Amino acid sequence: MPRLRCYLSGILSCDTSSAVYERFADMPQSDRLIPARRFLRRSRLDRTHLKVADSMGRELTGGKLLIGALLIKRLLEKHVLAVDERTVGVLLPPSVGSATINAALAISKRVSVNLNYTLTDDQINFCIRDADIKHVLTSRAFLEKKPVKLDAEVVFAEDLRTKGTKLDTAIAAFWGAIAPTAILERKLGLTNVDPDDLLTIIFTSGSTGEPKGVMLTHRNVDANIYAVEKLIKLVPNEMVLGVLPFFHSFGYTITLWWPLTLASGAAYHFNPIDARTVGELCQKYRCTTLMGTPTFLRGYIKRCTKEQFASLDLVIVGAEKMPLDLFGEFENKFGVRPSEGYGTTELSPLASVNVPDNRAMGENNAGTKLGTVGRPVPGVRVKTIDPDSFVDLPQGEPGLLFITGDNVMKGYLNQPEKTAEVVRDGWYNTGDIAVVDDDGFITITGRQSRFSKIGGEMVPHIRIEETLLKIVGDAHCDGEIPLCVAAVPDERKGERLVVLHRTLPRPPELILKEFAESGVPNLWIPDRNSFFEVECVPLLGSGKLDLKRMKEMALERVAAAGARQRPSREDA
Repeated sequence: MPRLRCYLSGILSCDTSSAVYERFADMPQSDRLIPARRFLRRSRLDRTHLKVADSMGRELTGGKLLIGALLIKRLLEKHVLAVDERTVGVLLPPSVGSATINAALAISKRVSVNLNYTLTDDQINFCIRDADIKHVLTSRAFLEKKPVKLDAEVVFAEDLRTKGTKLDTAIAAFWGAIAPTAILERKLGLTNVDPDDLLTIIFTSGSTGEPKGVMLTHRNVDANIYAVEKLIKLVPNEMVLGVLPFFHSFGYTITLWWPLTLASGAAYHFNPIDARTVGELCQKYRCTTLMGTPTFLRGYIKRCTKEQFASLDLVIVGAEKMPLDLFGEFENKFGVRPSEGYGTTELSPLASVNVPDNRAMGENNAGTKLGTVGRPVPGVRVKTIDPDSFVDLPQGEPGLLFITGDNVMKGYLNQPEKTAEVVRDGWYNTGDIAVVDDDGFITITGRQSRFSKIGGEMVPHIRIEETLLKIVGDAHCDGEIPLCVAAVPDERKGERLVVLHRTLPRPPELILKEFAESGVPNLWIPDRNSFFEVECVPLLGSGKLDLKRMKEMALERVAAAGARQRPSREDA
């Protein structure tokens, strides 16, 4: 039930007694539509406008996309899926075909599971079993590039298309182009869908353990669409540059459902670090909006030309902390300053964002604050609590960031205990340490899991990384992350900081000297023998640091170094 029956755009409210910050009141749920119904209506409005395109040359208008989705739905139900088969796997990169298949599953009232093809075969098959997937939709071309042995029946999109008859196409065309939208919605049964029914399951990347299936409902994803609609002014011929995979919640909600349901289009490329092709695609389709990670932006700065990104007007960055110098570097080259946002898979994912003045809806919505991840999006409330006592903290006090709103996931698939650990009375424990200032801007100071307790003090890995990056820069790393900070157990101090780095521009001794002179506390300074060169800093397919692999690498390097230093039995 909505907390408030009306909303006033631009009004701020802060509950100082409980230290809860809420930027906007909620919109009545009776006025909201599930994403599938939004897609039908938007496709009709954009029937002659380009809706989706990709780097392989495929293009569809809104009208053709709708007909294509209806045809795929018909063929899947006719030849592949059982009536009671709810979850369907999708193993495809972002593309016209993948977008059409996801739309088809949504209007078929199925639960799509976009599988993370950067995981190992064992991890992918774990996800298949966990989600009870019987069929996986993919393509021969993709499996040739990324061979995977799947514990499910494989359905090739190429084969599915050949099963379509002229009658199938004609029926899809009638419902997609001629039948009234209201009748189509009723025929598909979309008017009877409960907003709290599942729309998708997105598996976390397993950065800290086994992948967890995050259950996102129609209401969850619509909450993000609504937030974009109310916060960001869409420009004429808006085109989203879609480089994020759909197995990542940012890619699924923002680069898939944003263009499918709003007055926008999308141009997709399957490889976000292929900067040359990304630049060409942006220039060809005059893309206005880019969502990415700091890692991707580094590559674009080095390999894309100013002309290729000339049409960009809005760049939103998330997943990892944005280094402050990267804002200026990107703006100096391309003329647009990135805006940092924040979210997690469990939040569908968007929770807060900085909105540039030229893209803000309404005067009071405008505003960005460098170094923050913006203010909560409409319908979202945030607060900080003490990580030990779980008592609410006053505004401005750093603590664990808790978030509530319609974007909070339904829960983890088949894991009610883990769900209960992170969702309390509708509030999601992000695991991030943050400060919310008087204007509602959120500053993330680190992850609870990315702090070390050294000598009884909490030492933030992210702050150490930021300071080291300022010293070493990244000009020598060809756009890749130069270093990261991990920790290993230490008998004397509790934990020991470890720096995993690519080739450094100068010796660690000189870097540590400058690091100490920057004024950081002594506990933040790693030992000289805690620097270990690696071929590359481990990343997940989403562009985030692979925390699990980082920990393993740190333990391996420290153990190997200890073995070299210990005398052999013969020496002893």
